[in-house]
Amino acid sequence: MFSDKQLAVNSATSFVLSSILTLLIFSGMQMYKPILVKSPITIIFGGYLGSLMFMFFVTAVGNLEATLFGKNFQLKLPEIILSMAISLIAAGMVHRICFTTCLIFSLMTIYYMNKLSQKTYATAVQPPVQAKSRRHK
Repeated sequence: MFSDKQLAVNSATSFVLSSILTLLIFSGMQMYKPILVKSPITIIFGGYLGSLMFMFFVTAVGNLEATLFGKNFQLKLPEIILSMAISLIAAGMVHRICFTTCLIFSLMTIYYMNKLSQKTYATAVQPPVQAKSRRHK
């Protein structure tokens, strides 16, 4: 089978792929806007598409920064807020309820992306070892 190293792409390639997927989702949401606003379930699906756009946009921004500034550069709050704002505007252009559901789904997405990142990249911190004292109380 494949190992994890064989399936990974570098940051520049991931930036291009994430950017393309972001643009495809945005254009698809705009092209199929009449279909997305027909029923409540499709409106919620429009918000879900907005959250997918958010995920790919955050990935694209993170990979662009990793390409430009080095592998150890991490996303900060302003980049996430900018990505969230752009995704919410895109979802709001479809329907105002898409805006709300996009916000909810995007918050869940960023939570799980952070959880996965911590699990994958965090280093285990050893608790400090306390020296035993010889004094008896």
